[in-house]
Amino acid sequence: MGNNQKKNKKIDDKEYEKELRKLQIELVKLQGWVKKNGKKIIVLFEGRDSAGKGGTIKRITEPLNHRICRVAALGVPTETEKTQWYFQRYVAQLPSAGEIVLFDRSWYNRAGVERVMGFCTKAQYKEFLRICPGFEEALIQSGTILVKYWLSVSAKEQKKRFEERIENPMKRWKISPMDMYARKRWYDYSEAKDDMFRYTNTKFSPWYVVDADDKKRARLNCISHLLSLIPYEEVPQEKLKLPPLQRKKAHIRPPISEQMFVPEKY
Repeated sequence: MGNNQKKNKKIDDKEYEKELRKLQIELVKLQGWVKKNGKKIIVLFEGRDSAGKGGTIKRITEPLNHRICRVAALGVPTETEKTQWYFQRYVAQLPSAGEIVLFDRSWYNRAGVERVMGFCTKAQYKEFLRICPGFEEALIQSGTILVKYWLSVSAKEQKKRFEERIENPMKRWKISPMDMYARKRWYDYSEAKDDMFRYTNTKFSPWYVVDADDKKRARLNCISHLLSLIPYEEVPQEKLKLPPLQRKKAHIRPPISEQMFVPEKY
């Protein structure tokens, strides 16, 4: 089946769960390799609102130990952070040995939303583009594995997802006035993304674009690609056997009636 045919055919839920499980098993192997060898991994997820960054990150973290793999999703900078070196608050989130950090948006906020919305000056924006490649090269030379993903969603698909969020009470929180304004300025964001790639899509730290109009395919493709970039090996696990319970003690337990139980409503 060709690529165009695949795009036109939604992936079956059963097939999706089957493939996702295979990939998540590999993610657990990756986690073991990272922990044993003291590796440091950073994965950046960027893209327009509703592109599927959060959903992809969730499928990566689902089977993993959150003490080893954590998500960095920074909010609006505080007044103190605004006075700091721009990269400072992101540096505080970088991984130590044996850690994986997934950035749900990253220092590239300056090249996207801050530029389009006027939250930074032209001088600050130009300084970011000048410093960013060197900052990333320094991370890589220090032994950190850095992977950058741009999840690409079409205007038609974004409209569909926004409308779903507006109508669905469980997803309404996902859309903000800022998202609505960003939707209006679609072409300004396109220009910002193109300029960002022009300066930061380097040989040592390239951008990888994920076609994200089909969420399930995007998740599978992204995770599969991430695993292909890292030369991890399965770490042999010690065979475990449950020990027998200790001998019953001559301890008289208090009556169950003295405990407060949650009502069994279901």
